[in-house]
Amino acid sequence: MVGRFYVLDLSEELRRDLEDTLVTMVNPVTVDVFIGSLCDACPDTLALLKFFRDASPSKGGRRMLELRVFDYENASHREAFRKMGISRVPTVSFINGYVKWLGIPAGEEIRALVETIMRISENESGLEEETKRILASLKGKVHIETIVTPSCPYCPYAVLLAHMIAYEAYKQGNPVVVSDAVEAYENPDIADKYGVMSVPAIAINGSLAFVGVPYEEDFIGYIKAAAEGKLRKPGRTYGELSEF
Repeated sequence: MVGRFYVLDLSEELRRDLEDTLVTMVNPVTVDVFIGSLCDACPDTLALLKFFRDASPSKGGRRMLELRVFDYENASHREAFRKMGISRVPTVSFINGYVKWLGIPAGEEIRALVETIMRISENESGLEEETKRILASLKGKVHIETIVTPSCPYCPYAVLLAHMIAYEAYKQGNPVVVSDAVEAYENPDIADKYGVMSVPAIAINGSLAFVGVPYEEDFIGYIKAAAEGKLRKPGRTYGELSEF
């Protein structure tokens, strides 16, 4: 299915690939999908996450990937929007809103979505031990915005790194990092705010920090500085960029 700026792949081939990957899930994972009216990508986002849920294994009669849907048009769902700080639709959220996609995680972002689910299920961020140590004692709030497009082959690496930093902090009982993957076409105001011309582009606490995929060492150093109110110049990057 072709959307305005993405291809929605719900093929049997993808289903088989997902089943082969998700079958090794260790612990159940909950994903929250927030939708509303006047949202072109909301139906496709919901269809995609239902597709993922149905491809996950069952244990004790329940799917290992639990899908919860919150519709802003349903007044009883609005407390969930408020509690998790959701102001845009569609939003795909994990771990109580600390890890999110603002916009449909289609195209290349499916790779980051799969890996995020697996790492949460395995209770392992995959980060370096020094990064974990820093996150355990991080002081101050950090908001990471990773601007992406569905066709960018490098964006999933940046998104996964940012998401795992937020997840690791949350897992260690120090939930001071929020990671948002921002789909640029659905959220042009955010892309324009940072003057994004190439993706991935990463903003930390409202300032553009990296263009390209950062090294983990540079990234956590910048995050630590941001948490301490000591922002510095944009860090190094590696890999290719996609024009936006």
